[in-house]
Amino acid sequence: MQASRQTRNAASALLDPRIVGPALGSAFKKLDPRKMIANPVMFVVEVVAALTTVLFLRDLATGGAHLGFTAQIVLWLWFTVLFANFAEAVAEGRGKAQADALRRTRTESVAKRLRSADRRAYETIPGTGLAVGDVVLVEAGDTIPSDGEVIEGIASVNEAAITGESAPVIRESGGDRSAATGGTQVLSDWIKVRITAAPGSTFLDRMIALVEGAARQKTPNEIALNILLAGMTIIFVVAVATIPSYVAYAGGVVSIVVLVALFVTLIPTTIGALLSAIGIAGMDRLLRFNVLAMSGHAVEAAGDVDTLLLDKTGTITLGNRQATAFRPVRGVSEQELADAAQLASLADETPEGRSIVVLAKETYGIRGRDLADLGGRPIPFTAQSRMSGMEVGTSWVRKGAVDAVLDFLTTPSAVTAGSTLRSLQPAVSQEASRDIRALSEEIAKAGGTPLAVARDGRLLGIVQLKDVVKGGIRERFAELRRMGIRTVMITGDNPMTAAAIAAEAGVDDFLAQATPEDKLRLIREEQAKGKLVAMCGDGTNDAPALAQADVGVAMNTGTQAAREAGNMVDLDSNPTKLIEVVEIGKQLLMTRGALTTFSIANDVAKYFAIIPAIFVAVYPQLGALNVMGLASPQSAILSAIVFNALIIVALIPLALKGVRYRAVGAAALLRRNLLVYGLGGVIIPFAGIKIIDLAVSALHLV
Repeated sequence: MQASRQTRNAASALLDPRIVGPALGSAFKKLDPRKMIANPVMFVVEVVAALTTVLFLRDLATGGAHLGFTAQIVLWLWFTVLFANFAEAVAEGRGKAQADALRRTRTESVAKRLRSADRRAYETIPGTGLAVGDVVLVEAGDTIPSDGEVIEGIASVNEAAITGESAPVIRESGGDRSAATGGTQVLSDWIKVRITAAPGSTFLDRMIALVEGAARQKTPNEIALNILLAGMTIIFVVAVATIPSYVAYAGGVVSIVVLVALFVTLIPTTIGALLSAIGIAGMDRLLRFNVLAMSGHAVEAAGDVDTLLLDKTGTITLGNRQATAFRPVRGVSEQELADAAQLASLADETPEGRSIVVLAKETYGIRGRDLADLGGRPIPFTAQSRMSGMEVGTSWVRKGAVDAVLDFLTTPSAVTAGSTLRSLQPAVSQEASRDIRALSEEIAKAGGTPLAVARDGRLLGIVQLKDVVKGGIRERFAELRRMGIRTVMITGDNPMTAAAIAAEAGVDDFLAQATPEDKLRLIREEQAKGKLVAMCGDGTNDAPALAQADVGVAMNTGTQAAREAGNMVDLDSNPTKLIEVVEIGKQLLMTRGALTTFSIANDVAKYFAIIPAIFVAVYPQLGALNVMGLASPQSAILSAIVFNALIIVALIPLALKGVRYRAVGAAALLRRNLLVYGLGGVIIPFAGIKIIDLAVSALHLV
């Protein structure tokens, strides 16, 4: 792990002075009512604290009674508000520390803007002077001045400023690794980059805004919970407002300071104080895991995901699918098949295509040929055709998925533009077709991937590819199943190969021979059933599905279109990270649920402390409810208010770190919350208030 990521992780420590110091100042700045109103519960606490302060100053000026008691109540009311602000400020401070590190990487770069196609004809301008559509030259040692797409060349790029990883990545024109990020440095060779982002709206700018919380919006669940808490607060306002009349009817009097104390202990201040910090911390946990969430809603949606779509290659399998054997049909030699397969793979830049070229060379000594010398027309591999090939003069060769090659041989409309030889092609041999299908089935049953090879209308045989299922992935899918999440493997393989790997990996379902349209259709079908869907992708052809999915995780090494379509970006470009993203989302929801349960439960104990203390002089029978044996009514009221403030500080680490994640169902999770945080929320305040009461009595504070 590189030092820069260690620095970012260290900066996220709760007690880091670089965070706590600024957070203390920010807590006071957040007392601005225009900011506080975003949190209805704490805004009301601030209003009653201000009201009580005015009353205290009036009594101080007129020589009123119980000034010491009133002063302490006022002080702890303000502490309650400040502690809530401090929790939010610490959560934001963790992100701001990371944003500062990112700002240091955003230097004022110089751009070499090209004036013509000649890469030597450029003008040097500040990076901020670039406009969308400009083409810049970036050579070894240069910093990429802004976000864009590589349109020519190939280079090794250091993206440690963003990802924290020192290992360079390859950026090249075409394919799924053409996205260039401003602020990263080219280490070797050169590339031409077409600028796609206006100044101030680059990926780095958006990343800074997101990690420091400036772009955070409340999630739907957070808004709903805020409305519920606001409603409860209004109910308690009405309830407390009616108390003086009841007390007066019984011949007693209750002061406004005591009513305020009762009100603040009645309303759910604990969860109200920590709600915002929980949401911010959820996004921060993802970022420290090197996943950039474009919104809090995306994190929350990840926790509610019902269906998980995962690409096979690189996610479920190791992703290094390699050619392992040439399997010819009867009447064809392995040498002939290897020669044709290599020729069809010369224009195939996929790892599979390159491995076929290498296998043919190593096994049969067939040297790779130069496309220019051949004078042929290469047919590159595409997700739609699922084939690659070559046309040289009046001859052609194709290699690809078995059904795609058979369709090419039997369906005139499947012939690519430029192939004018179909009328000269002999009919496909039925015997060869049977051999191909038999070989394909045999390889697929063994978990391999068959690729058919045809030349001039004649089937030659199968290239066998093999990939390996990742260790421990079966257990991960079993864990997701226990959480109620359905896993679907997405692959371009034929159904038999897909079924074999799906069974080995332990996924619930699979989609074979998947095209971009198939992925989009599957997502829409799942969403039509009321399910939330998550998927990951890196190519332009993944962009529609990433945009449609409720949680779309785009790979940072992918295209600009994919990164724009997803609502999360994995800076490490590790597709398996999607499983951890779901777990972090669930941890966020579990933390919010646990602390909400604790907050409501701990109010119960505070009722037993403060209500008998307030009314015992008027209704002596209520003394039986003083189960904690608190020293005096004033001590009971002060102890409850002090505990109400201190419990917020005590729970900040849990709100930021999150409750321990467990892969359990909703029913088991509810039972655990009620047992641990419900029962604990009742017991802890009884003990805490009693301890504070003993301290208050010993120090003669009332």
